[in-house]
Amino acid sequence: MTDEPGEAWADYLAAAQRLDAVRRAASSAAGEQAATLQAANQELSAVRARLAPQRARLIQDLGVPEPELFPQPGEQALAAQSMAGGPAAILAALRQARATADAADAGMLAPLQPGPLRPWARNLLVYGPFAAAVLVVQIVLYLIAPSGSLPTYALLCGLSLPVLAFGLGWLTIGFVYGGAGLKVDRTPLVGIVTCLTPVLLTCMGVGLLAFIR
Repeated sequence: MTDEPGEAWADYLAAAQRLDAVRRAASSAAGEQAATLQAANQELSAVRARLAPQRARLIQDLGVPEPELFPQPGEQALAAQSMAGGPAAILAALRQARATADAADAGMLAPLQPGPLRPWARNLLVYGPFAAAVLVVQIVLYLIAPSGSLPTYALLCGLSLPVLAFGLGWLTIGFVYGGAGLKVDRTPLVGIVTCLTPVLLTCMGVGLLAFIR
């Protein structure tokens, strides 16, 4: 008889401990669920803020009809299915939507970014400095050459220096932009015109000085 109250008390304590464990587990799960719901609400606000300017640009700048931006029934069904797992699934779906919006932003801004230089513009950056060096050499030779030998210097420089500048530019373009088995467009016409320009400028300058004198 004396053992029955003790056994009952032990059973009561065990039941109370089990109930407390269940309460703690339920409280923890509710806390995690509340935190997940809060994170999902924040993610939803971020997604909406990201989609609003994209929607406006698609309609106003790109001329996309507004009805085409609404989800179709099949897309709505897939979205509902992906969120059927509760708050955690909803949060994962929203994060995926935000990543998709980020990728869409990158794709929409990509056409606005400057592309690579065209071959003629790229090669002009190589031929140009060599042509400028030819012009400097011609001016120096004109200043230091004796008056009687000026036609000889002009002939030699006018023939050799542009050819040298063109050859150096040709080799530099192949060295910088070429590779193993890679064909490089050296735009020879651009190189010839660029390297002959100093000769033309020098002749014009000499003729102008002779006319003034």
